[in-house]
Amino acid sequence: MRTSLDDEMVEAALGDLADAEVEARLGRATVLALRLADVLTGPRPKVDEAFTGELRTEFTDGQILELGAALAVASGWQRFIEAFGIRPDAPGELRDLG
Repeated sequence: MRTSLDDEMVEAALGDLADAEVEARLGRATVLALRLADVLTGPRPKVDEAFTGELRTEFTDGQILELGAALAVASGWQRFIEAFGIRPDAPGELRDLG
């Protein structure tokens, strides 16, 4: 079952993901997913064998693929709307491109 993040969990997610207290609060799978998001949205994304091994302690290869695909779509969408100056509160409007 999916659960929502409360304010404390959001604060923890924005903190040091290597902190044992953060992992205890959010759970190992969530921390690994957040770390993957950080890697995939960085300037030169590279997942090394050690991190792949960590991911496999909590996720199947299929789940890692699904998570990576979802993160790629979300990150790509964010970059797209920033590039075109689309405001999330006015999705039908593009800035003047001419």
